[in-house]
Amino acid sequence: MLQGLEWFIGLGSTVFLPIILIVIGLIFGVKLSKAFMAGITVGIGSIGLNLVIDLLTNSLGLAVQKMGERFGLSLTIMDIGCGPGGPLAFSTSLGLICIVVSILLNLMFVLLRFTKTFNIDIWNFWFPTFLGLITQAITGSYIISIAALIVALMLQWLLADIFQEKLSEFFGYPGIAITHMMALSGAVVAIPLNWIFDHIPGLNKMDADAEGIKKKFGIFGDTVFLGFVIGFVVGILAGYNFGEIATLGVQTAAVMKIMPKMIAMFMEGLLPISEAAKKFTNKRLSGRTINIGMDAALTVGHPTVMATSLLIVPISLLLAIVLPGNKVLPFGDLALYTFAICLMIPIFKGNLIRSVLGCTIYMIAMLYLSTWLAPFVTEVFHIANYDVGAAGIVSFVTAGIWPVALFAIIANKIGILGFIILGALVFGGLVYKNRVRSDS
Repeated sequence: MLQGLEWFIGLGSTVFLPIILIVIGLIFGVKLSKAFMAGITVGIGSIGLNLVIDLLTNSLGLAVQKMGERFGLSLTIMDIGCGPGGPLAFSTSLGLICIVVSILLNLMFVLLRFTKTFNIDIWNFWFPTFLGLITQAITGSYIISIAALIVALMLQWLLADIFQEKLSEFFGYPGIAITHMMALSGAVVAIPLNWIFDHIPGLNKMDADAEGIKKKFGIFGDTVFLGFVIGFVVGILAGYNFGEIATLGVQTAAVMKIMPKMIAMFMEGLLPISEAAKKFTNKRLSGRTINIGMDAALTVGHPTVMATSLLIVPISLLLAIVLPGNKVLPFGDLALYTFAICLMIPIFKGNLIRSVLGCTIYMIAMLYLSTWLAPFVTEVFHIANYDVGAAGIVSFVTAGIWPVALFAIIANKIGILGFIILGALVFGGLVYKNRVRSDS
């Protein structure tokens, strides 16, 4: 059986992932033709994303290294972005296990009333898988990585349950729970920050209109323009000639334009399967309060979310340069910051000033943590048989969030016992939130 699984994984994510999704679609009642096209669309997205990764690592990665050699800069770690996280996770056996375990365990927890969230956001199963892979990279144990994966899944459902009411009210999505763990992590951080802002005289009275400010950005808020400028400047600092500088600028702009489109292809392929999963649960769990777990992409169109996301891009670049000890040059995640910060905005009640200030503080922590986690992130890429090319060592800014750090610390300092304890605490939180508190 193990040999068969290894052979299946050896086919590559562009082959086995579409097959897995076709099977899942058929189980949920999707027509064969529609399930087939969904799977193939995801496969196309995977191929396109691999090409973008190669372009990113072998163009900007090499330039960043040369820049560091010329000026002795410490920004020698490539931010490859969280976009490749899905294909990377699902190209491993742990990613396959996550799909099966998440669906079956989640359904069991819903039936037993341990959670009100049924997560059909299959794309973002990659993040619990990533936590498992980080654990495997540190401990070298596949068994411990599976334990970490299960704990990560339960933590995802707990956070989705806790924030469902507030997020649903703020964004206007009744019956929807956001299960995007990267985004939920930001909401947790925003709670103490908002409390602090409430107790700072002057700041607690300040507010701003996000719509009015957003109109003033123009071309300077366009990620393609930012990508070109970053590539152009890095090319100059790397000592390239004009042709090489201009080429690097266009290449980095191309990555900014193409990577979101490749990610969108994954979402396009997963959409019919997610819709079928929703109908499946509604039919068999009628009369129960069940929230459908969805991607944080549903929230990024909010004016304050968009404005904050645009502002945090230049802020992150400035922070990367001035923060002592930071080694990560933000790039791959510049267009994807919104998924890390979008759920902080409801905690700040849409206040743009608090949102920008709070996200800036959060960005400082993410830069330092992504620097510390870089060797582990690189090892995860090696586990998934991804070639990081000339970059040598890679990370991504949004890897520097507290769940990744928490799992890395537990894996490094405690081991399996730490995940057993954390799992018990998270399970207790689920029971309290959905059985004890809801019954009282």
